[in-house]
Amino acid sequence: MSYLNDPRVLFATERTLLAWNRTAIALMGFGFLVERFGLFLRVVLGHPEEPLHRHASLIIGVSFILLGVVLLLLSVRQYRLVVRTLGGEEIPPGYWVNGGVLVNLALALLGLVLAAYMALM
Repeated sequence: MSYLNDPRVLFATERTLLAWNRTAIALMGFGFLVERFGLFLRVVLGHPEEPLHRHASLIIGVSFILLGVVLLLLSVRQYRLVVRTLGGEEIPPGYWVNGGVLVNLALALLGLVLAAYMALM
């Protein structure tokens, strides 16, 4: 249990959670870009469908998306562990500490849906 009795500890923990959130979103966006850029190159260059190149950009892109999903889930776990150690004085009365957690879980779910969509298309 923390004995700092300062609500700034909670807010610093939330900022860290949201920083990991932004990093995960960037990884997922990069994965989408990698996969779609492979498709773009095939169309622009007029190359016939080459399964090796198609699969390479797909695997790399989906891997980045899944890495972002894993990062979101790990950051939620880490945040929850830290919040559990905080005392009553460090959490302002009526403050809802699960907002960032819900955002991360929703983004993780959407990341899984995006990865499945890209793998099936």
